[in-house]
Amino acid sequence: MLYLALVQNQEILGEISLQLLACQNSDDTWALLSEECFLTLPKDFAQNQINSATNVLNEGMLLLAIVDENSQVVDIQSATDWVLELVEKYLTTGFTPDFFQKEAQKAENWRQSLTLQSQELSRRLIEVEARREQIQNLEIKLQQEKQLLKSSIDQLKISPATPPL
Repeated sequence: MLYLALVQNQEILGEISLQLLACQNSDDTWALLSEECFLTLPKDFAQNQINSATNVLNEGMLLLAIVDENSQVVDIQSATDWVLELVEKYLTTGFTPDFFQKEAQKAENWRQSLTLQSQELSRRLIEVEARREQIQNLEIKLQQEKQLLKSSIDQLKISPATPPL
């Protein structure tokens, strides 16, 4: 897992530890760590990394650290390029936290509006179905009355005419 870490030198013990600040989620989002978490680098690991990375691990330096499932640091690299990329992508184009918060509020307002519209459409659909049922019932009733009238007319045609008085 990829972490953003802060270098902490412990001069008394001659060790270098990393304070883990945030971790990358599987969907390329990041989460701040709520509890302080420190990992100590083995002395040979730090020496190998310093030689290969051309950077010295100074206290306060930000790093990107890959940590395995056993909480062992597998690889580290300077976070400078990563931070600069974030600044370039998001802070130079007006995408501030306030902007994202406003956009999130707009999206929430749209969601609520769409929910209300959906509820209104559902209500109207129920009304239309109720009216359709009423119309069908009226049609059946009219058919029955029509049949009754037709049979009454047929009855009158069949029955012998009554002589006038």
